[in-house]
Amino acid sequence: MSEAGRVPSPAAPPEVAAAAPDERKGKEPEREKLPPIVSAGAGATAGLDRGSKGQISTFSSFVSTVNQKKEAAENRSSPTHLVFPNIKNVRDLPPICLDVRQKQRVSTEASSSEMKAPVLPEPVLPNQPKTMKDFQEDTEKAKSSGDWKAVHDFYLTTFDSFPELNAAFKKDATTSFNTIEDSGINAKFVNAVYDALLNTPQDIQKTVLKGIINSLLREWKGPRTKDDLRAYFILLQNPQFNNTSTYVIYAHLLRQIATLVEADHHFLVHWFKKLSQKRFKQLVERLLQFISLRLFPAKPEEFPPITKCSWWIPSASKVLSLLNTANSLVHPPLIPYTDFYNSTLDHIDLMEEYHTWQSFGNSHRFSFCQYPFVISIAAKKIIIQRDSEQQMISIARQSLVDKVSRRQRPDMNMLFLNMKVRRTHLVSDSLDELTRKRADLKKKLKVTFVGEAGLDMGGLTKEWFLLLIRQIFHPDYGMFTYHKDSHCHWFSSFKCDNYSEFRLVGILMGLAVYNSITLDIRFPPCCYKKLLSPPIIPSDQNTPVGICSVTTDDLCQIMPELAHGLSELLSYEGNVEEDFYSTFQVFQEEFGIIKSYNLKPGGDKIPVTNQNRKEYVQLYVDFLLNKSIYKQFAAFYYGFHSVCASNALMLLRPEEVEILVCGSPELDMHALQRSTQYDGYAKTDLTIRYFWDVVLGFPLDLQKKLLHFTTGSDRVPVGGMADLNFKISKNETSTNWLPVAHTCFNQLCLPPYKSKKDLKQKLIIGISNSEGFGLE
Repeated sequence: MSEAGRVPSPAAPPEVAAAAPDERKGKEPEREKLPPIVSAGAGATAGLDRGSKGQISTFSSFVSTVNQKKEAAENRSSPTHLVFPNIKNVRDLPPICLDVRQKQRVSTEASSSEMKAPVLPEPVLPNQPKTMKDFQEDTEKAKSSGDWKAVHDFYLTTFDSFPELNAAFKKDATTSFNTIEDSGINAKFVNAVYDALLNTPQDIQKTVLKGIINSLLREWKGPRTKDDLRAYFILLQNPQFNNTSTYVIYAHLLRQIATLVEADHHFLVHWFKKLSQKRFKQLVERLLQFISLRLFPAKPEEFPPITKCSWWIPSASKVLSLLNTANSLVHPPLIPYTDFYNSTLDHIDLMEEYHTWQSFGNSHRFSFCQYPFVISIAAKKIIIQRDSEQQMISIARQSLVDKVSRRQRPDMNMLFLNMKVRRTHLVSDSLDELTRKRADLKKKLKVTFVGEAGLDMGGLTKEWFLLLIRQIFHPDYGMFTYHKDSHCHWFSSFKCDNYSEFRLVGILMGLAVYNSITLDIRFPPCCYKKLLSPPIIPSDQNTPVGICSVTTDDLCQIMPELAHGLSELLSYEGNVEEDFYSTFQVFQEEFGIIKSYNLKPGGDKIPVTNQNRKEYVQLYVDFLLNKSIYKQFAAFYYGFHSVCASNALMLLRPEEVEILVCGSPELDMHALQRSTQYDGYAKTDLTIRYFWDVVLGFPLDLQKKLLHFTTGSDRVPVGGMADLNFKISKNETSTNWLPVAHTCFNQLCLPPYKSKKDLKQKLIIGISNSEGFGLE
């Protein structure tokens, strides 16, 4: 691994490594037993009433007795901790636990592990007790008559055991349904039974939980059958697990699912993706709530001590990762990836989690960084910034030590990356400075414009970024092509002798993330996917970088017309060879000369036919987005990673890298109003009230223009509007003047307009006719 890509990753301390086997064994005799069902409120949805003392006492002693008998058997059959490969070096980390970025994703076809897993004979199921129609009729009768015996008997029988669950909800009891594509479960019936459950009397709800406890305490011998998986799949959807009084039972269910073999997880993942959006979202929210309340319980006495249930959160996180993988296999996803964020984690010691993960990887030491999809972008930004600060401090300290050891006078400037540039030679001077000071890229950035007085308190740095981006991305500069249809830039495929300017753009993006600057760059999403391929610079310099799998969907985000044409080719019903007369060849114009490139050896002699058109389209897209710009993108990749090299990048999705670089497109002008500062105005002044009345009434495109006019970007930093430090200053000039903006300071200078109509007119003219950077 190159120096830029290496981040120190200490090995596990010997005393921790030695303790690991004991930790995995978990000293299980101390773990809590499945509890008697306790009350959490009077309402049906609030919890389960205690009933008579005799009932609870009998039930409690029953659970306790069964638990004691089966404790040893359960310890033998299912580990109490999630055990991962013991990997000490973070640079050799395997894919992160079914994360959406995982290369070896659960396949949509049968996996090799699934093929090797023995197909067990399914047990003979009891007779199916009732149909969905029968159940609904019984429920309606019970509501009107008050006699719930038939409904009670149904729930008692159905939830008594795993075979009974299958008998009730399996579409056909005589069919094995050993397929990932069909769970064989009547989902509508399951939904109807669970929707009705919370509105039944308390004794019925207690009966269901009692049956689940009995099922979970069953002594397991050998691998699970598909009927067992179906039972887990059904039980996981039980809405009773929304209540904290059921969490001990829920935790045991999650642990049993989490410790299934990979082939079984494979089936569950594909069954999860067939759930409705509503049910899928409920499962995710229930698991996130379970983790949050275990971390920060409202009533700690409700739960066993954390030392006795340290496996709760790892089990829930593992099951959540199965749902995350299922979500990533559906296009479009069932729910946005942001719905997996757990904002509670913003309030824990994130750096401790990060350092645990760096030291132990995906081993027996649990860290939320093993499951990065639950960590919000705000929390990830904190991790990256703290990691950056620690690297900055480390490098600055080393510079100081070197100076002192050579008996030279320390200079405060040595603690910063000091850039001195001329406005007239901005790109070349910046390139020279960054090349010369390559070892200082991780220090805090400070910019000085030659011949201009002033200290950089952040404004000059932002101006340097804005001016450089403006110049480099200008079409006349030739480095990037702007596509009007998609409103984004893409790398020019023109060949050149030196790709150092592409490296400069990569360094700029890295410095922006490192120094919390939001850039006004319009790259398509696949650019960020390529930037994380791989997320850590490979140690072998010959390993290709910036190459990722691409499809026509990726091409559509850059060149929609071309992508549409290729899609039409794929669906064309006529004779492709005779009607299109194309070969496996691409033509590109470079400096007025048409050049041809073969998509495969001898491509100019291979016609595109109905049989090989899929291969042609795939090679064409790969050529445009990977091969034709490889050297340009590789220079860009190495530039970015020379600044941002950190294991923290492994936690990020491509979409999250884009948000860190360019900000979020989600605008909340009310939040901006709340956080705005004033100079010369008070927020109660008439002009300010006019201003917010006008701005809050603007359509989205004008709100974006206002933000672009005042800050240089129409996007919002990760921390939200408050992080903009937006300021409105009084401009003591004629009210005939238009507003003025200082984008380097996110400042709007507003004359004291006398009427709302006048303010609106002047503001629209100002923000609609500026060049985009109101620099002064």
